[in-house]
Amino acid sequence: MRIGRFIDADGHTRIGRLLDEYDEPRASARAAPPVAQPLTGDLFGRLTFASETVAIRRLLPPVDPPNIFAVGRNYRAHVAETGARLPDQPLIFMKPTTALLAPGGTIVLPAHAPDEVDFEAELAIVIGRQARRVRPDDAPAYVLGYTCANDVSARDCQRNDRQWVRSKGFDTFCPLGPWLVTGEELDPDNCGIRSRLNGRLMQDAHTSEMIHSCAALVSYLSQQFTLRPGTVILTGTPQGVGFARNPPVFLRDGDTIEVEIDGIGTLVNSVAREAT
Repeated sequence: MRIGRFIDADGHTRIGRLLDEYDEPRASARAAPPVAQPLTGDLFGRLTFASETVAIRRLLPPVDPPNIFAVGRNYRAHVAETGARLPDQPLIFMKPTTALLAPGGTIVLPAHAPDEVDFEAELAIVIGRQARRVRPDDAPAYVLGYTCANDVSARDCQRNDRQWVRSKGFDTFCPLGPWLVTGEELDPDNCGIRSRLNGRLMQDAHTSEMIHSCAALVSYLSQQFTLRPGTVILTGTPQGVGFARNPPVFLRDGDTIEVEIDGIGTLVNSVAREAT
């Protein structure tokens, strides 16, 4: 089941079950707007939907998360391309919720650090019910679903600050979407994952290559923190990121970056310099 959060034709924020394909960049060219059955139940409880449909004006991030956790260095090939050390345990950091960006939205190259902004295609987990000290075998029962994410990163800030809060936390640095695919319909550890920059394939890997599986990450995080419903967990990026290339490839004004995950869909965002 694909669940989307969206603005309807009357300008109201809604959540619903999507009934047809929705392509944000080409939505205006459709003969008719895409539609959804509005949620009548609880997104984090019993999922029930109205029989009637409403038109979607534009998509929003599929959830409004209380927290966004992220995992670094979770693909061996990515660790190797960066020359970093493989961590003994999952390497956890956070992105502020103000970094959240809708599908079709614009990644803004910040005025203070516009030159080395990089892309990172990632599978994102969305927690469905409160989780604390969960065993790996039980972790899938705490997951609502999965979506695409882009862990946008200012590499010069990451290098110079020697910690990741600013580099990965600028406004618009967490595109998420385009929708949520519920857990029973996806094997998150068996999905192709890709990024494309202006149509050029940049990353092409498989979530089976993750060092720590989705269940292991949910369990590990729940030992450290209470995971509230709606919490988003970015599971790490594979090889092919821009700063590890020779020469490096960074996001530029006018670019289009896509994150595609098999079984979910494609998250598309444009790029622009910050207006000063």
